[in-house]
Amino acid sequence: MRNLSRRKFLVGNGGLLTLPFLPSLARRGKLSASAKRFVMMYLPNGLVRRCFIPGEEENSSPGFKTVKGSEKFRANSDSTPSGMRPLKMTSTLKPLSGHLENLTLVTGLDRPYKLGGDAHEQGASCYLSSVSPEEAAEKKLRFLQGRTLDHVIGDKLGRESPLKTLEISCNGFTRGKESTRFDNISWSGVDQVAPSIKDPQALYDRLFLSADARYNDHLNEVTSLVMADAKSLSAKLGRDDKGTLDEFMTMVRDIEIRMVRLRKLVAEAGIDRPTDEVLPRGEYVKLQCDLMIAALQMGITNVTTMMIGPERWNAPMLYESVFDKPVVHHSMSHSQRGDGYAKLQKLDLFHMEKYDYVLSRMKNLKEADGSSMLDHSVVACGVGLGDGATHQYFDLPLMLAGKANPKMKNGRHLQCPNGTPISNAWLSIAGHLGLEMNRFSNSTGTISELFS
Repeated sequence: MRNLSRRKFLVGNGGLLTLPFLPSLARRGKLSASAKRFVMMYLPNGLVRRCFIPGEEENSSPGFKTVKGSEKFRANSDSTPSGMRPLKMTSTLKPLSGHLENLTLVTGLDRPYKLGGDAHEQGASCYLSSVSPEEAAEKKLRFLQGRTLDHVIGDKLGRESPLKTLEISCNGFTRGKESTRFDNISWSGVDQVAPSIKDPQALYDRLFLSADARYNDHLNEVTSLVMADAKSLSAKLGRDDKGTLDEFMTMVRDIEIRMVRLRKLVAEAGIDRPTDEVLPRGEYVKLQCDLMIAALQMGITNVTTMMIGPERWNAPMLYESVFDKPVVHHSMSHSQRGDGYAKLQKLDLFHMEKYDYVLSRMKNLKEADGSSMLDHSVVACGVGLGDGATHQYFDLPLMLAGKANPKMKNGRHLQCPNGTPISNAWLSIAGHLGLEMNRFSNSTGTISELFS
C-alpha cells in the first residue's frame, strides 16, 4: 500500500474511526516516524506540599488563606537551595515509583500574579500563558492571559492531525458555579477560550463521529461497520499487528460499555441532570484518560490538555474508595491544620494514581519501531497554586515524564533558583518538542539543566 500514513480511516455513514499504526501495511523499511506528543494534566486547588515535595516533610501548613500572607511566608521561609539531585519518592509521589526512569520533578517556578484578581481564577486560566502584569498593562489586558502553550505547540505538532489540540476536563457538573476561567486552562488567544469537553459521551462524539452525527443514532452502526472492516483487514496483518488491532478494538468496546455504565448510575440515582455526587470520580476520570489516550494513539491529535478537576467550585464530589461520602476539595484545601492535611493528601494520592495510570498506558503502547508512546512524548503534570491553603503563586512544582528528546535525563529533582518564571519551563518544553523559539511570554531563557 503506497504512501500509507500512520492514520487509516474507516468511514461509515458520517462517522470515522482511526486505527493505530500497523507496520504490516507499510512498505518494508519505510515506516513513518513516530509522532511527538504533548500532554498537560492540571491539578486544581494546590496540594499538600509537605507530603509531595522532597525535603518539606517536616513543614507545617501556615494556616492562612490570603496571597499577602503567602508572600510574607515566602520572604521568611523560601530558602531551599537550588540545584539538581536524585528524585526522592515522597509519600504522595509513591504511586509513580514505577516511572522513576521517566520522571523529573521541577520546583521553584513562579507564575505571574495580578493583585486584586482571584487566585484560583488566575491559577487555571493564566497557567499555560504566563503573561506578566507589565505586558498585560501595556496591552490593556484585564487578565494575565494570552495564547497558551498547547496551542503554540499544536501549530507544529498538529499540522497533520485532524485536531491541532484537544481540551478535556473532569468536571462533571452540568451547570456552572464559577466563570469559565475556573474550568479551562487552554486559550487560543486573549479572551478566546478553547472549551474543555467534560462529558465522556460528547468527547467520544468529538473523536469518533462527525460533527453532525447523533451518538444514539449512529454509535451501533458505525461500530459494527468498523468491526466488519477490521475483520477483513485482519487477514492482511502480521501476527503482532493482529494483536495490536485486537487490543485496539477491545479498548473501543470497553469505552462504550463504561459510558453505558455511567449513564446507568445516573439513571438509578433518579435525577435528570447528573452531578459528581453520583458520578464516581475514579471511573469518570479514567474514562476521560482512556479517551484522551485513544485520540493520541490514533493520531487524531498530538497535543492535549486535561483538567483533573475545576478550580475552587465549592460542590461535593464522590471519590469512591477514598471517602465514604462526597467531599469538597476546595474547602479541604483550607483545612490543613491538625490532621486535616492527611485527609487532603488522600486526594493528592488519588490524582497521582491517575497520572500514573496515564503514564502506564502510554508506556505500554508500542510504536512502529518498538519504542513506547511515552518515549516520544512529554507528559506534564502541574498546579497553578503551590499550596491550596496559602494560594501561593510561587515555587510551583511541575512533573515532566517521557523522553521526546534523547538529551532529557530523568529520575531527578531540579530545584530552580527562587523566582524562575514558569514560562522558562514552557519555553524548554517547546524546544524539547522541536519548536524553534527564543521567548515565550515573560520567559528569561530555557532551563538548561533539564537536558544535561
